[in-house]
Amino acid sequence: MTASARFARPSPPMFPSGEKPDRTGTSSASGGTTSLRLPLTGENAPLVALLGRPNVGKSTLFNRLIRSRRAVTHDRPGITRDRMEGTVKRKGERTFLLVDTGGITPGGGRSAAAVPEGLRGFEDEVLAQAQAAVHDADLLCLVADARDGPTPQDERLASFLRKTGKDILLVLNKVDGPENEDILAVEFHRFGLPLVCCSAAHGHNVRELEDELRRRIFPAEASVCKDTPGTTTAEGAEKAVEEAGGDAGADAGHLRLALLGRPNVGKSSLVNALLGETRMIVSEKEGTTRDSVDVRARVNGTDLVFVDTAGVRQPARVTDTVERYSVNSSLKSSSKAQVTLLVLDAAQGLTRQDKRLVELLNERKTPFMLLANKTDLFKGDARRDNEKELQEALAFIPHIPLLFISAESGRNLDKIVPLALELRRECALRIGTGLLNRAMAQVLERHRPPGVKGGRAKFFYLTQAEKDPPTFVFFVNDADLVRPAYARSLEKALRALFGIRHAPMRVNFRSSHARKKNYGGARRTHDNERQ
Repeated sequence: MTASARFARPSPPMFPSGEKPDRTGTSSASGGTTSLRLPLTGENAPLVALLGRPNVGKSTLFNRLIRSRRAVTHDRPGITRDRMEGTVKRKGERTFLLVDTGGITPGGGRSAAAVPEGLRGFEDEVLAQAQAAVHDADLLCLVADARDGPTPQDERLASFLRKTGKDILLVLNKVDGPENEDILAVEFHRFGLPLVCCSAAHGHNVRELEDELRRRIFPAEASVCKDTPGTTTAEGAEKAVEEAGGDAGADAGHLRLALLGRPNVGKSSLVNALLGETRMIVSEKEGTTRDSVDVRARVNGTDLVFVDTAGVRQPARVTDTVERYSVNSSLKSSSKAQVTLLVLDAAQGLTRQDKRLVELLNERKTPFMLLANKTDLFKGDARRDNEKELQEALAFIPHIPLLFISAESGRNLDKIVPLALELRRECALRIGTGLLNRAMAQVLERHRPPGVKGGRAKFFYLTQAEKDPPTFVFFVNDADLVRPAYARSLEKALRALFGIRHAPMRVNFRSSHARKKNYGGARRTHDNERQ
């Protein structure tokens, strides 16, 4: 049985035309309820789907509208495979969801010559992702390349989408200026669909497109642009894309869990198993996932955002530019997540690349947990030996939680979210200075600092400088008298006293009184020292 067959389920009919779909489902893996479209602004936000054949600029338009470079874009066709959701926001306007999909090659476009190399072997999966987007959408945007003119694939897609009975907007992309609109749009009028001309790459008319989308999904409000009227300039649109945060505020209150790991360790399979549905494309081929895809869910009453990322290989092996973009996106997603789930392949043990990722996350003080996947491949004594071997290999980071799981059998999947919540609680811990200093006195009484070259560190007081992660500062007479071994013992004592079992922690030492000008204000950071 292939990996994709493991999670196969019956798909809705090709571009169904039934009633409004129910957007909730039950997660068999966790026993909770999974919502495919959670309330983002106190209500169920409408969804707009971007559809079209490969290389018409859907992902570039997606990035432009959500004002964030979330989707990987490239001149090479067939880059996008999974569907990706983002939010479109503007001050004073209502928020709506936008979903990007892979290039669709229905009917005659299924010939090998018509399918881009990046989509070959994934045609059915990409089409199923587009079906799901159409099924959930309130408005369908058929994106076409105006410079190519109407193609047979565009006409077939328009015919398919009409059968849904949903509102359709034809978006003609790659129209670089108003002087080209009438010339490039004339042949597309035969589709009989309302159309908007724009250029996602240069920003032409993107603001007008956003206004038109709002008018169609919020017809009673007749949304009108409150900013400067007229065509959006390329400079203004580029500035909008660079705005900090993008659509990050849409997930306020959600726990973001980023899945990180080498290619083909089962990250997408794990997301599907946690959701109880085929949300991500799964294949035995390495590099199936290319974008960092946000998947919103509600598990046992907790609002979550799972971020499935592309596999991270050793830098020396990454020669393709698309893979390089994907790897950078994966690492960036991990840094922005509240908890990172580092997935390992239990059958392969702790590889060199796994250890590099562990050391990277540990050095950055990223809250993370280790998930050893594919444990269903072992039985009895072999499983116990495999688990013992992994535990011994990870003994250098004893505070990092390790779960042995199986996306295939569902083993221990119900423990992932509670453990992530506990890790998040520890990261947000704030301890009063008085309590810290009483604890410090107890620790120093039991274990005095060792003498160093005729001197001994004298501790004055302890305070917590910040949280996320918890950062503690010891003020001493001379930070150079605190050796790494003693610093580690203090960190261990703090963890035991305040129940910080798994969260990353920073322990700094600062000289409180200047003995000489060379030592005044000297600081030692335990995190960066190696013995």
